[in-house]
Amino acid sequence: MTQEIFTTDERNALKASVAELHKQLGTDYRETDERRLRELWGCALNGGKVMRDVFGLHPLLTDLKTAVILVTEIGVSRVAVLGLLLTRLSAAGVVTLEDVAAEFGDEVAGIVRGLTRINELYEKNPIVESENFRQLLLSLASDMRVILIVIASRVCVMRVINVADNMEARRKTSTEAAYLYAPLAHKLGLYKLKSELEDLSLKYLEHDAYYHIKEKLNATKRSRDAYIERFIGPIDEHLRAAGLKFHMKGRTKSIHSIWQKMKKQHCEFEGVYDLFAIRIILDSPLEREKQDCWQVFSIITDMYQPNPKRMRDWLSIPKSNGYESLHITVLGPEGKWVEVQIRTERMDEVAERGLAAHWRYKGVKGGEAAVESWLESIRGALEAGDDFQLMDQFKMDLYDDEVFVFTPRGDLFKLPQGATVLDFAYAIHTKIGNKCTGGRIGGRMVTLRHVLQSGDQVEIMTHTNQTPKQDWLAVAKTGRARSKIRQALKEAAAKQAAFAKEQLERKARNRKIELEEATLMHTMTRLGYRVVTEFYKALADGELDINDVLTAYVGQQRHERGELNSQTVSADSFTVPTNSSVAAGKADVLVIDKNMRGIEYQLARCCQPVYGDEVFGFLTSGGGIKIHRINCPNAPTLRERYGYRIIDARWEGKGNSQYGITLRIVGHDDLGIVNNVTSIISKDEKILLRSISIDSHDGLFSGTLTIMLDDTARLKALVQKLENVKGVKTVSRL
Repeated sequence: MTQEIFTTDERNALKASVAELHKQLGTDYRETDERRLRELWGCALNGGKVMRDVFGLHPLLTDLKTAVILVTEIGVSRVAVLGLLLTRLSAAGVVTLEDVAAEFGDEVAGIVRGLTRINELYEKNPIVESENFRQLLLSLASDMRVILIVIASRVCVMRVINVADNMEARRKTSTEAAYLYAPLAHKLGLYKLKSELEDLSLKYLEHDAYYHIKEKLNATKRSRDAYIERFIGPIDEHLRAAGLKFHMKGRTKSIHSIWQKMKKQHCEFEGVYDLFAIRIILDSPLEREKQDCWQVFSIITDMYQPNPKRMRDWLSIPKSNGYESLHITVLGPEGKWVEVQIRTERMDEVAERGLAAHWRYKGVKGGEAAVESWLESIRGALEAGDDFQLMDQFKMDLYDDEVFVFTPRGDLFKLPQGATVLDFAYAIHTKIGNKCTGGRIGGRMVTLRHVLQSGDQVEIMTHTNQTPKQDWLAVAKTGRARSKIRQALKEAAAKQAAFAKEQLERKARNRKIELEEATLMHTMTRLGYRVVTEFYKALADGELDINDVLTAYVGQQRHERGELNSQTVSADSFTVPTNSSVAAGKADVLVIDKNMRGIEYQLARCCQPVYGDEVFGFLTSGGGIKIHRINCPNAPTLRERYGYRIIDARWEGKGNSQYGITLRIVGHDDLGIVNNVTSIISKDEKILLRSISIDSHDGLFSGTLTIMLDDTARLKALVQKLENVKGVKTVSRL
C-alpha cells in the first residue's frame, strides 16, 4: 500500500525526517509515541482518509518535514510535535480529541484543537481574509506553540511549491507568507525563518526582481568576501590580543531586505551600500556577557569611526521577543560603512531560533512575559472593535520597532515606534487611558498626541471629567489603546442610544402612540438611517427632532394601514442614491468574492480597470470596495501590506457601460501625426475621446489620450491600430 501512496523520493524523505526527529528529540520522543502514531497513520493511509493538498504534497510528508523544522530550527519539544502529527488524524476521524487527551495529555489535545480551527479556516478559503481573520487570531492566541507550528508549516510549504503547477494557489500562499507569517516570525524572534519566508515570497511574487538581485549578489561575491577579510583581519588580531574567545562571520543581507532598500531609496542594486554585516560571536559565561560585548565595542570603535546615529543597544534593554545584541555601524577601509553585530553564543542562538531557545536558559530575564502580554492584547482586542481595524493594528504590532519609556517611579514600558502619550497611558491602565488629558516629560507639559522617544520619563495627567473621543483612534498607535478606546466609545454610544430610545418611547406614550418595531424600522429607513445605533445617535445629538420622528412614524403607520392615497411613497421603495463611479460599473455584472452580486464598488483610478481585465477587490478602511487590475502598479504594495483585505472579483455578463482609461503614446513628431491618431479614434463610434495632451521635443512627441470604451477587446484593437500609424513608436496603457 505504501508503494502506491508515496513515490521513491517521498519514501526516502519520510525515512530521513523520522531519523532526524529521533536524533533531535532523543529520549523525549518515546517509543510508545512513535508506535501509536504509526498505527494511527497506517489506518488513515490504508483507508484513504488523507488526501494530497492543492500543490500535490502529501500531508504526512509535509507534517514530518514541518516537525523537523520545529525541532531543528525553532527548538520546540515533544508536545508540539505530537500535536502537529495528530491534527490530520483528528480531522480525518481516525482519533478524537478525547482520545488524544487520554493517550497523550491535555497539552497535546489543546494544540490539536488550535491547529484544527486553523485548518478548517483554510479548507473554506485557501488564504486568510476578512471573514475568518478573527477566528485565526483566536486560534493563535490560545497557545504560543500553535503560532510556532503554523510558521514552520508555512516555511515547509514555501520551500517546495516552486515546482507546483497551481500558479494562483502559489501566489496566494506566497502573499500570505509575506504579510502575515513573516511578521509573526519576526515578532517571535525567528529572524532566520522570517528572512526565508520573505525571500521565497519575493521569488514567487516578483520573479524578475528576485533573480536580478541574486545574480548581482553572485557576481559581486568574490569582491565582497575579499573586503570582509580585509575588514575583519585587524579586528581579529586586536580581539585575540585582549584574550577574548570568539568567532566571526560575514552575513549578506537577505534578497528581500535589499529589494526593500532599493525601493525605499529609489536606487539600483549598486546604490545599496550596506549589503552585508559582520557578526562577532563571543564564547562568554553568562555573568560576563555584557562586559565582554562592551569590551569588543570599545576595541572596534577605537579602530574604526562609528556612526552614532546607527547604534542599537539591545544589551541593556532586550527586545520583547528576547533578542539581545549590540549593533554599530563603522567606517571601514575604502570609506565603506559596515554594520557590526556583537553578541554571545547564547544570544546568537536566541536570534536564530527565537523564544523557544531563549526559555531554555536559566537566570535570564526573557521575553516570554512580553510576548504573552502581546497575545493577551490580541485576546482583548478580539472582544471589541471593527474586524478590519483589528487586522490593521495586528499587522502594525507585529513589525514595529520599540521605544523604551519610564514612569516617574522608574517602571519600564516597551511601546512600538511612534507611540504617543495616550498609548503610554493605556499601557499603564485602561482607567488612566480613559481619563488622560496629557503628560509631563522633563518638567514640560505635552499633549496626549505627543510622540514618545526612548528614554522619556512620562507622568500622565488625568481629569475626572475626561472621556475617550472618536479622534483618539487617530492618535493611538498600539492595538491595546485602540481596542480600549473603541470599547469605551461603544459603551458610551450604547448608553446614549438607550437614553434616546427611552426619550422617544416616553414622548410616544405622551402622544398616545403605540410604537411597533417593524413600523419604526421602516420609518428609520425612510428618514435615511439603515443602522439603528446611528438613528438613536442622531436623536441623542439633536440632529433629529423626536416630534418629527413621531410624525413620520404616524404617517408610515397610516400608509401601512392603507389610510393614505396611492401617491404616498412606501418606505420599501426608498433607495439610497449611488454615486456615479459605482453606477457606471453596475450594468456589467461584477462578481465579488465567491458568488456575491449587487455589491457596491468603485473602479480604482490608479489603474482604471475595464470590462475584461483580470481584477481583484480591495476593501478600503471606510468599508467600501475598490476594483483594481491584477497588474495595477499599486497591487504589490496592497498585497504585501494589506493582503487580508484582498478579495476575489471577476466580470460576468456584459452591459452598455463605458470605462475611462488613459493611453500613453510616444513617436516621431511627423507632420499630421496627431490628426492621424485622433482620426482613428473618431472613426470608431464605440470609442469616445475625452482629452488629449501632446508635448514635442527634439523631433519626438509624447502624450496621453483619455478615452471611453466598453471592454478590453476594443482596447486591444485600438492599440494595434495606433501602433500601425507611421511614426508611432509605442502605445501603452497607464
